[in-house]
Amino acid sequence: MPLPAAVPDQLRSRPFRGTEAIAQQLLTRAQLRSRPWRRLFRDVYVHEGIPITHELRVRASTLRYPHAVVRGRSAAVLWGAPMAGPDDDVELAAFPGRPPVRAAGIRLRRADLEERHVLRHLGMWVSSPAATAVELAAGPDLDEAVAAVDQLVVVGGADLATVRWLAEAADGPGCRRARRACRLADGRAGSPQETRLRLLIGRSDLPLPVAQFEVRAGGRFVARVDFGWPEQRLAVEYDGLWHNDTQQFVRDRQRLNRLTAAGWRVVFVTAADLHRPDQLIARISAALTTVVH
Repeated sequence: MPLPAAVPDQLRSRPFRGTEAIAQQLLTRAQLRSRPWRRLFRDVYVHEGIPITHELRVRASTLRYPHAVVRGRSAAVLWGAPMAGPDDDVELAAFPGRPPVRAAGIRLRRADLEERHVLRHLGMWVSSPAATAVELAAGPDLDEAVAAVDQLVVVGGADLATVRWLAEAADGPGCRRARRACRLADGRAGSPQETRLRLLIGRSDLPLPVAQFEVRAGGRFVARVDFGWPEQRLAVEYDGLWHNDTQQFVRDRQRLNRLTAAGWRVVFVTAADLHRPDQLIARISAALTTVVH
């Protein structure tokens, strides 16, 4: 039977190489095989008390392959855009001249990255936010690709003009899809669902709204709405699950009261509404044509 494993403080909160822990006499081979330790990749372990997230698995993979570049959805996660879950494969690439990476749970993209688009981030080599955006923009689902670009601009720090320039200069598989998605991105959406809603409205016969419109009354700021038609004083807001929070609910109601007092109406949209696009567009259209006295 393996001996019960001690839990050295330096191994409690991060992934580690098993061979290094043994060499430093922090654990024995028998202890490493005991219950407190979870194997993530070959020779890479983590304490069972640490929640498994995609970022943790990315960190673990770069311990095994320190010269690899994190890219794709894994890079997006590191830049703050949650586009991959704990069970999704880690996406890596190798610097030119380095051997390819092959391991269970790791997906290799073979396209070379220019060194100027590879940055040192969180102690790992990561494709830049702009390069990551262009890669994800080449995906087969247009709405998902545009949403990825928007998120990497809004939360990942990518410059939209740079993203579009890189997409125009790209060649190879998916480059046309990437260019189209980058042209459609506006870098304003607060969530992927807001991007999908904007694209849905854009494909309809509705007049185009102003995204992230600032409502003002008497020269004073009232609220920023997801989409606004100022002439009709109509706002469309995507309503996420986080509104169930009690304090947020109170703030939402106060905000709605301010909009109503300023003469604005609000159409709230949920995830379920996006699955019934014809009904949703009809509802917004009806609100736009309603005369308010």
